[in-house]
Amino acid sequence: MNELRQAITRNSLLLAGFAVLTALLVASTFLGTKDRIGAAQRAAEEKALLQIVPRDSHDNAMLDDLLTAPSGDPLLQLRDEKSIYIARRAGIATAALIPAIAPDGYSGEIELIVGVNRDGSVAGVRVLAHRETPGLGDAVDHRKSNWIDGFKGRSLNDPKIERWTVRKDGGDFDQFTGATITPRAVVQATARVLQYAQQNRAILFEVTSTDQESTP
Repeated sequence: MNELRQAITRNSLLLAGFAVLTALLVASTFLGTKDRIGAAQRAAEEKALLQIVPRDSHDNAMLDDLLTAPSGDPLLQLRDEKSIYIARRAGIATAALIPAIAPDGYSGEIELIVGVNRDGSVAGVRVLAHRETPGLGDAVDHRKSNWIDGFKGRSLNDPKIERWTVRKDGGDFDQFTGATITPRAVVQATARVLQYAQQNRAILFEVTSTDQESTP
């Protein structure tokens, strides 16, 4: 009986030791690769932002210059808080990269990031995630077409807000052949981001009341 008890104890200790050793190996592997994974993720994020605000147009690290985009805002339509990235030159905020959701895509939500310049014009737009139909609605993806480049330089004055929709609805923006719902959703979501930037200009661009009054 004692021999059986000793055998069970010995096996239990061996199993416990093996479990501890395995945990240590997993932990050391994780710690060893954590920095590399973090660096790769940071590089991927920075690459996406630089498509909107090129490196030569700012001199700060945008990934470290953050504000909070709130959840539940009716203009941004975000389910969770996300980061707004600020581009600066010589300490002055020149553009804000603002996340948003277009909730009314053909196949569901479309996740966007919209760059808004200090003067209220669009620096650029990129679709980050979508489930739109391949060959039709996925033309909002910059990897599929250059349609989304058509927002660059536009503002709430060009065109007026009522014309921020597709031509089929009397607006100023092209739809795709055989697809209207997806481009309509992206156009209108981009307009809402411009409205958000206009309403929050003092926070995004650290402007004074005088600056606010002089903005077109």
